[in-house]
Amino acid sequence: MAFSLCDLVDDVMRASPQTIRVFLQFKMGCVGCPIASFHTVQDACGEHGVDPDAFLRALRGASLAA
Repeated sequence: MAFSLCDLVDDVMRASPQTIRVFLQFKMGCVGCPIASFHTVQDACGEHGVDPDAFLRALRGASLAA
């Protein structure tokens, strides 16, 4: 699946559950967070101080590995 920075965090995790490990690897507390259904990937990266491009590459890689 081709994820973008505009996708909602919850949508990403539901569409490709294997991406959950990417959130955890980047130390992002999005798994189970009630704000995940409102935050975009860009929002979450900004909130957690994560490089959005690196995170997006990791998400895409995880979804392709499934």
